[in-house]
Amino acid sequence: MAPQRTPGIETASKRSARDLIDAVIENMRANLEPLKYSTLVPSRYVVYLHPDEFARIEPIIPVLQEQTVRALSEELAKLNNRPAYRKYLERFTGSEPPVENAGQQWRIEFLPDADAELNLGDILIHSELSIPSGGEGLGAGQRTRRITTTHVGPRTVTREETIGRTEPTSPPVRARLRYQDNAGPHTFDVCRDTTTIGRGGVAYRADVRIDASVDVSREHARIRRDPDSGRFFIVDLSTLGTTVNGQRLPKGYVDEDGTKRENGVETPLPANSRIGLADTVFLDFEIVAAP
Repeated sequence: MAPQRTPGIETASKRSARDLIDAVIENMRANLEPLKYSTLVPSRYVVYLHPDEFARIEPIIPVLQEQTVRALSEELAKLNNRPAYRKYLERFTGSEPPVENAGQQWRIEFLPDADAELNLGDILIHSELSIPSGGEGLGAGQRTRRITTTHVGPRTVTREETIGRTEPTSPPVRARLRYQDNAGPHTFDVCRDTTTIGRGGVAYRADVRIDASVDVSREHARIRRDPDSGRFFIVDLSTLGTTVNGQRLPKGYVDEDGTKRENGVETPLPANSRIGLADTVFLDFEIVAAP
């Protein structure tokens, strides 16, 4: 999970600019995608810092971006420069495909954390990589794997999320959510095949952003529509649990060695359902269009 900011408590040591570059390289190595004829790495990295930390490095961001690009290129060369013994073995087993940048050029952004999730010294990095489905070639928007690495002191937490294929820019309304949070009543039209619900933040994408206490996780649940059958499913991604019509859902993720991975567990979502987020906020779900 992303670190929760505690008033009055901050990481004592600041990060050097070199630490930021090393963290980007580590994120790149965590997001490799082997294909048949190549292995892809992400071309874009977004680095979030505590606002005070960002203000400190802001004057040197152009130099920092330039040196991060240089470090990524050098790391890519290292990944392709295999030791002599491996090259010898490849004479019998076949050579490994080259490691390539998935884009035309590296893109690096450094931004302040506007959601107050990070303490001084913390580093949060997003990278996204479009990956093909099955044996297909790389295409636009089939699936996107997002790797988030959060560095808190000496500890690194990695989180992986796979987002479904890209949909039309103006898809029809398939279902509707009605709920009330601290900001008042809301209605949200479910148009896409995946809809994430939670408090949101730099570490977590939320389509339905809930204004509530920390009992509601930043990424609490996800609704998925199967485009073939038109059926809806829900996945619990929270810390304190999700219910549907009063029934608690099984966890939709496992946490292994600091890496949070979804386990594929999901629950059918009936046409008219009441979704509970940590017994704090409740959303009424209804299907408004036939499959």
